[in-house]
Amino acid sequence: MALAGEANLFSSLLELGQGLRASGYIADRVAISTAYLAARLHKPLLLEGPAGSGKTQLAYAVADAAHAAVERLQCYEGINEEKAIGKFDDALQRLYVELKAKSTSVDWESLRVELHGQQFFIAGPLLRALQYEAPCVLLIDEIDKVDHAFEAMLLELLSVWQLSIPKLGTILAKSIPFVVLTSNEERRIGDPLRRRSFYLRVEHPTADREAEIVALRTPDSTPEFHAGMAGLAKALRGWSLEKPPSISEILDLAQALKVLGAEQVTAEMRDILLPMLAKTEADRRKLLLRDGFASLIFDAQQYSAESLRGAVV
Repeated sequence: MALAGEANLFSSLLELGQGLRASGYIADRVAISTAYLAARLHKPLLLEGPAGSGKTQLAYAVADAAHAAVERLQCYEGINEEKAIGKFDDALQRLYVELKAKSTSVDWESLRVELHGQQFFIAGPLLRALQYEAPCVLLIDEIDKVDHAFEAMLLELLSVWQLSIPKLGTILAKSIPFVVLTSNEERRIGDPLRRRSFYLRVEHPTADREAEIVALRTPDSTPEFHAGMAGLAKALRGWSLEKPPSISEILDLAQALKVLGAEQVTAEMRDILLPMLAKTEADRRKLLLRDGFASLIFDAQQYSAESLRGAVV
């Protein structure tokens, strides 16, 4: 299917890589090449991995790098097609009928056709994504929360870039959006959707990569500070917490330390930092265990030292 809006978001791998870094997203070569090919070949990009590993942020970083708009469909259990595609504005339709009825002569068949036009339809994110003159980024977030019937509804959009809407008709895409699907693996995504997508596994970053991410957000800090934040993140994620910290939470912690004028986390800072480190009661109790926090800090310091040694080498 040829579309007038088959523009490419990026002209090269280098442009995408530089754009992601400029937006503050550190991606490896595989992630950059997979995203680039998905954009060029008009394939959805399925990002799967633990919560807080940077899947959603990658979609926003691609949009930022391409200077493109983002249409986001936040999935949840029980979401329906109305929320995703849109619905007719009943109140506006009734008002229009009342105004027309005051006319001396009404062509009711023409009126019925008018009422089922796009001017009376409130578009949802899926439909809006097809109506951009230039490609946007369509983020379908946490698709593992929907059922297989909802997945099936997406297949028409992702296969032929159109939506068939009862009474409204078939709406063709003006431009092909770059589609990013994210999954936290609460449910296995069906094979038809996987078959149409390029797949990218997104894990929490290595300590070296996380130190690089922290450095981008706190460029005025020392390499020791950046490595310390990355070491703490690795230690926390290795502690089998109910809610291990996301990348964004580690960045928040780094900003908090700068506000406090601290260059490292110490065992004595436990009570001050606990609200930022423990997000469930079980995790809070675990970190409050005698010597628990001190042990965590010791592990973090070891990981930090390893990272710094690697950087020197």
